[in-house]
Amino acid sequence: MNTSPTKAERSHMERVKELPCSVCDAHPPSDAHHIDQSCAWTTVALCRSCHNSLHGDKTMWRIYKMDEVKALNITLKRLLS
Repeated sequence: MNTSPTKAERSHMERVKELPCSVCDAHPPSDAHHIDQSCAWTTVALCRSCHNSLHGDKTMWRIYKMDEVKALNITLKRLLS
């Protein structure tokens, strides 16, 4: 199985990085957080602080009443608008 992202997947992730954070709306650039490491299409725009919080104590996520699926929905809506 090839785990290298395709050209389309790389382009998608670059577009995600140009979005504001899907949790706290911090200005871009954002990190492209993978909900599923094997699928580049499930990347969420996160500022460094929210990305680190997700992998730590999730404080920011609790404050904003956010989970990965909600953040993905925000990312996708922003990409499509």
